[in-house]
Amino acid sequence: MPTNYERAFAERPDVLAAWVQLNSAVKAGMDLRRYELATLAAARRLRSSYCCLAHGTVLAEQFGEPVREIALDHHAAGLDEVDVAVMDLAERVVEDATSITDGDLQHLRDLGLSDTDIMDVVLAAAARCFFSKTLDALCVEPDASYRDIEPELREALVVGRPIADA
Repeated sequence: MPTNYERAFAERPDVLAAWVQLNSAVKAGMDLRRYELATLAAARRLRSSYCCLAHGTVLAEQFGEPVREIALDHHAAGLDEVDVAVMDLAERVVEDATSITDGDLQHLRDLGLSDTDIMDVVLAAAARCFFSKTLDALCVEPDASYRDIEPELREALVVGRPIADA
């Protein structure tokens, strides 16, 4: 059975295929956990329930992360300084990319990230803008299967559109 986002792209399967290719290329260059943290930060700032639920689930299931705490306040969730800086950068890309300075990027370099690592975070956040905004502009609700997530976690990840009834 296709997901709600797959149904949304039924009129433009070529665009969905291009999105999958782009997203796969971005993800392939990154540590998966870092990708998921950056994507969750971007999705929260975009108020994309669908993407928060999808990527929060990956963080919880594959990495055992305290996703509820991260979603509510990643600064107080026990993440290391690099993870916090990555999430902050992803949020800034969504919020106002023009406000990012070379000094901001230097801070990430000082924490040990390479210019490629930094670009990967920017790419993950910028790509999330396309996908999340497309879903929300088409009124796509997160799949009903997300109702099975623990209620407190679900509440922290539903930041925009509600989960579909069926």
